[in-house]
Amino acid sequence: MQLAGKKILIMGMARSGVAAARFAVDAGAQVTVTDLQKTAPRIDGARHQYGSHDPDDFTQADLVVVSPGIPSAIPLLEDVRRAGVQVISEVGFAAEIIQARGIPIIAVTGTNGKSSVTWFISQLLEAAGHTVFVGGNLGTALSELALSKERPDYAVVEVSSYQLELPGMLAPIAAAVLNLTPDHLARHGTMEVYGQTKSKIFQNMTVGGYAAIPHTKSSNPNGWIKHGTTHAAPIWLDRFPGMKREGQTVTLAGTPDDGEIKLDGVQLFGEHNLDNAAAAALLCVCSGVPREAIQPHVLSALPHRLETVHISEKGITWINDSKATNVDAALVGIRSMTTPTIVLLGGASKDGSDYDRLNEALALHTQTVLCFGDAGQRIASAITAPRVEVVPHLADAVLMAAQYAKKDDVVLLSPACASFDEFNNFEERGESFATLAREAKP
Repeated sequence: MQLAGKKILIMGMARSGVAAARFAVDAGAQVTVTDLQKTAPRIDGARHQYGSHDPDDFTQADLVVVSPGIPSAIPLLEDVRRAGVQVISEVGFAAEIIQARGIPIIAVTGTNGKSSVTWFISQLLEAAGHTVFVGGNLGTALSELALSKERPDYAVVEVSSYQLELPGMLAPIAAAVLNLTPDHLARHGTMEVYGQTKSKIFQNMTVGGYAAIPHTKSSNPNGWIKHGTTHAAPIWLDRFPGMKREGQTVTLAGTPDDGEIKLDGVQLFGEHNLDNAAAAALLCVCSGVPREAIQPHVLSALPHRLETVHISEKGITWINDSKATNVDAALVGIRSMTTPTIVLLGGASKDGSDYDRLNEALALHTQTVLCFGDAGQRIASAITAPRVEVVPHLADAVLMAAQYAKKDDVVLLSPACASFDEFNNFEERGESFATLAREAKP
């Protein structure tokens, strides 16, 4: 991608937009940045259009780079595409640059588990002796790698459905769509469109790559996740060619290095994390790492995903699962508990959320459910646990949990909601929970 002298418009100046703009300026492009917020970050060397979008900036650009929070179907972007201007996401923009440097990309998406699998891949690669960039939708914007001029052995990238609306020339050497459950339907409209969007992760892959999807109906309802017309080898996350997991044994077939990988020694909560570890191992092998170099025992939990943040003197374990921002993710966390548990649910509700579905999992080990935030009352109305209470805020829920908790109990924050009613993101919510847990006096 030759940017010098080109007119580049960056739309949306959150974390990824800032990184893309800084790279484009550094590459010698004529950069305009636009955001509806008048107080958006300033970028040295760029022209700023803040407080409103000027359509002329879009139609006169050679390339428009869109931050993931902006839907690709808004009329302004539709008009720009009709005018013949290329429009891509920040991930697509950065990927083309990184791929041109010869850095292979391993990409992961799916409704649930994508952050954990991305994190696990990075740990397995590092344990195998490789240098790794990890980011995308998880943590660091991919454009930061483009800006840094570094040459890691691999870039491991979590990709959201928002980013995949406009994937550009993103072409991973190995990629997976882990699963599909109702989420983000306010933006995508239907599950079918949601699945089609996720499946775009494969569309530019080439011969020699591996594209992994699930076969089971629970993970791939109505077959909405598809390999499509990718040139990569189609493989499966739960059958051959691809992998199967039985207990602690993962068997690979139809990959570059077929055989078994043992998950003995993995210290993670829940069967789902064994599935995540298996998927990570599969993608590493499909990216050229020998099976014998895979060391699953090194894996540790991703922050905010079933992360133990405090064990009190009374023996109460506080677990931060703030990344569980929808019902299906919360179900995974709740089912992972094996001792008496107090569950904290709440935050900003999402369209299509069915909180009744939590009851079967809550019946296993949960005696108390504390509901908080904007969705608190709605959740409480759907829950049938022995004790269900509603409080205004997360801090109130933590205080009440400390009062109810007994020796050897678990207090689990697995909110099944977005965080935006009270916090800027799920990370901030999880950090707040951890601090409150350590300060609680049971």
